[in-house]
Amino acid sequence: MRAQAVTDHVAVVSQDAHRFASRRHSHPQAQLIYAITGVVSVTTADGTWVVPPSRAVWVPAGVEHDTKSHSAVQFRSLLIDAVEVMGLPVVCMAMEVTPLLRELILRLVAIADAPGSVELSRVVTQLLLMELASLPVEPLSLPTPRHPPLARFCDQIRGEPAASVSLEQAARALHMSRASFMRLFQHETGMSFLRWRQQARLLHALSLLAEGQSILNVALACGYDSPSAFSAMFRRVLGKSPSEYFVP
Repeated sequence: MRAQAVTDHVAVVSQDAHRFASRRHSHPQAQLIYAITGVVSVTTADGTWVVPPSRAVWVPAGVEHDTKSHSAVQFRSLLIDAVEVMGLPVVCMAMEVTPLLRELILRLVAIADAPGSVELSRVVTQLLLMELASLPVEPLSLPTPRHPPLARFCDQIRGEPAASVSLEQAARALHMSRASFMRLFQHETGMSFLRWRQQARLLHALSLLAEGQSILNVALACGYDSPSAFSAMFRRVLGKSPSEYFVP
């Protein structure tokens, strides 16, 4: 992938692939990672973000990360020199891709492919930065604990999303009391164990849905007894049904 400069402060990276995965790397600029189609996951030392076409991931400058797709993807990324721009995020997060933001991203890609008016490039870039600064945070991240035994335990949970693990079983696995485990987990991740497990299942579900699997198969693969129970959780957390959520 090669970056194409649009202005002195913004460059575009494009790639269409069946699947792709990058090595752990960083950029001197901030990065907005967006897929026109498909689902992309971004992982840093602090956690993982999984986003469909209705969302994008913001990665601040200098943050090491790796990116991979789930099934076929049309990948678009903006490298943004945002040092002097107020209001932009200072941590990794998922963002809603509003209709305006989507059109601004696509317009910058078109400008990179066929450079034209410098003034147009500047105005589109300014509008994009203003839109980014006003967007709310989306609940699409999964924090990674720094505590080594807890991190290994969480990796096991992520690898078996359908497994039913109670709070008591989790505490025993780490040879801790229930109360001590709850305090450690909240301190390390900022959320309860049960909320974290639900989030892990949700992000796994997004990747399976992107591969075209049925809601029934996804529900069972993520530990839910029925499609209705899975869909109810999905709508409660993300505000839309699984089928509605993938509409950009």
